Amino acid sequence: MPDRDLQALVRRRLWELARSPEESTRSARWTLAAETVQRLARERGRAFIDESLVPLLARALVVPENRVRKAAGLPLAPDPREIITTRPHLRIVRTGEDPPLPPRPRLAPVDPERSRTGRED
Repeated sequence: MPDRDLQALVRRRLWELARSPEESTRSARWTLAAETVQRLARERGRAFIDESLVPLLARALVVPENRVRKAAGLPLAPDPREIITTRPHLRIVRTGEDPPLPPRPRLAPVDPERSRTGRED
């Protein structure tokens, strides 16, 4: 199944980026042949992907290298970014221990007649 996963990744990314295989290889500074990307994007296309082509294909598709490795069935490379944890900085659910929110400022009522004309008589 790695062939189909890689093919699906290539086709989906070309569609998401709205690029042709030639445009994607041009944006990657022609480090990868456009024919390789075309072959991978075809319905029954196959191409041999080895370790040296993974970073080039990842650059052409604008995806992380491990995403291409996973789709191609290759072992994942160590990624220093995977140890970064992200947390929401806003609380979604308030608890009883949270300080009360400040009062919201009250706005003056709007007269619909004045707001429609834009004049203040």
